[in-house]
Amino acid sequence: MLRVGLTGSIGMGKSTTANLFAEAGVPVNDADAVVHNLYRGEAAPLVEAAFPGSVKDGVVDRQELARQLTLRSDGFKQLEQIVHPLVRKREAAFIEKERERGTAMILLDIPLLFESGAQDRVDVIVVVSCDPQIQRQRVLARPNMTDEKFNMILSRQTPDAKKRARADYVIDTGQGIEPAKQRVAEIIADLKRRMANGDFQNA
Repeated sequence: MLRVGLTGSIGMGKSTTANLFAEAGVPVNDADAVVHNLYRGEAAPLVEAAFPGSVKDGVVDRQELARQLTLRSDGFKQLEQIVHPLVRKREAAFIEKERERGTAMILLDIPLLFESGAQDRVDVIVVVSCDPQIQRQRVLARPNMTDEKFNMILSRQTPDAKKRARADYVIDTGQGIEPAKQRVAEIIADLKRRMANGDFQNA
C-alpha cells in the first residue's frame, strides 16, 4: 500500500487539496480533523492538566490555548508531547484499516511532516504551495488571526522553499481550484503508473 504524505505551510491550501484527493477516490487521514476530534475527547483532560483553564465544557478552547502558548516558551513542545502520540495512534489505526481493505494508495495529511520527522513514515511527499502574498491574505482572513500570530506560526514551520525542494510533487494552489484538481489527477495517474512499474517495492 502506497502512503502519500501531504504537507504545506499554513494557508497554502492543504485541507482543500486533501479533499481533492478524497474526491478522486484516495482514502485520506486528516491530521487536523483528528486533532479536532481529540480536543473534544481523549486529549482534553491532558491538555487541561498542562494548560489549566484551556478546556471549557470538556472541549479544548483553541483561543485560550493559543493565548497560553504565546506566554510560555516551552508551550508548543509540551502540547506536541501530548497530542502527537495520540495522532500517531489514530494514524496507525487508519493505515491498518485500509491495509485490511486491500487499498492500493492512501493519503496522510500531516501539517508538520518535515518538522516532526514524519517523512520516514511515507513513500511519497506532496507539498502544497502558493505565492506568499496569497498565503498571507488567506491566513489573515481567518477569525482571530493577527500578523503577530501568523508570524509566530510561520517561525515554527520549515520554510516553503525548503519544503518544495524536498517534495516529490508540488501543487500550486494559487491558480484556483480547477488547476489544483488537474494537478492532483496528474499526480495520482503518475503514482499508479510508477506502482505498476514496481517503483515502490517496499510500499
